[in-house]
Amino acid sequence: MTTMRSKIEELLKKVEEFKPKDFTEIEDFRIKILGKKGELASLFEEFKGVSADMKKELGQKINLLKNTAIDKINELKNSLESVETVSSENIDMTRPGSNETIGTRHPISLVKNEITEIFSRLGFTTAEGPEIEDDWHVFSALNFPPEHPARDMQDTFFIEKNPDILLRTHTSSIQVRTMQSQKPPIRVVCPGRVFRNEAISYRAHCIFHQVEGLYIDEKVSFADLKQTILYFAKEMFGEASRIRMRPSYFPFTEPSAEVDVSCNLCGGKGCNVCKHTGWLEIMGCGMVDPNVLDACGIDSKKYSGFAFGMGVERISMLKYGVRDLRLYFENDLRFLQQFEFIV
Repeated sequence: MTTMRSKIEELLKKVEEFKPKDFTEIEDFRIKILGKKGELASLFEEFKGVSADMKKELGQKINLLKNTAIDKINELKNSLESVETVSSENIDMTRPGSNETIGTRHPISLVKNEITEIFSRLGFTTAEGPEIEDDWHVFSALNFPPEHPARDMQDTFFIEKNPDILLRTHTSSIQVRTMQSQKPPIRVVCPGRVFRNEAISYRAHCIFHQVEGLYIDEKVSFADLKQTILYFAKEMFGEASRIRMRPSYFPFTEPSAEVDVSCNLCGGKGCNVCKHTGWLEIMGCGMVDPNVLDACGIDSKKYSGFAFGMGVERISMLKYGVRDLRLYFENDLRFLQQFEFIV
């Protein structure tokens, strides 16, 4: 047992006197002492054959050795890190600088901010809401009947454990929350990310972004809606832009319309982008259905309103000539750097 005690004392002394030059020496020393096949492991193996009357004394000495070695190694690592940090701070400021690649704002963010800024000039404020919603805010309050196809699994991501909870399919849910919490007049735009269970391709994605708008007050008319959309089109695509409105159907608006803007690439003359029609679809809109107002606690006999919604990716594709939706989600710097100087 005297031999084992002396081995422990010699190893303890070696640990206390160890003075490395770099991290490599520290790591080599750690493996030599504390590794699975290191000297400490050999001592523990030898300790198994120690007589019962010596186990307590030698066990305490081995544990002391182990703790001392761990503390010593950690202390040395921290000490070297501090030295390297100080060294790295001693930079020669007269040396020529290196070119650093900086990030840029994403085209989706650029367009979303531009859309909200345009409507802010008309008095619209910005509202936000949760991406995980319940059925009532996404469908029921917006006049979706129980058999409406948008409720099917093929369109909506439902939370499996609770089929009443889902990822919102449009930012109209924010409009519902706004109508519940505010009294008319209401004038808001609702930007946000939405989710639909669709196959990913150059023209569709399961994740995309919307900006929807809502205006509720006394005597709001379809003419107010048309002038608002026309103002937006001219501000976004140029003063020469024209719009046309085609009858459509949405459960939450009546009457409803799809809005087209004159193609800004060909000036309305017809090209491949607009399929030689001279028009590009940009949004859906309509007068808020009285059932929606009543469901949200607003007197539909006193108030009326309009709503509209557009895909940010769609507007960005038209504005910047992007042909593939997937580019927005791939984080390819070659694509993103094209927008470096756009403010």
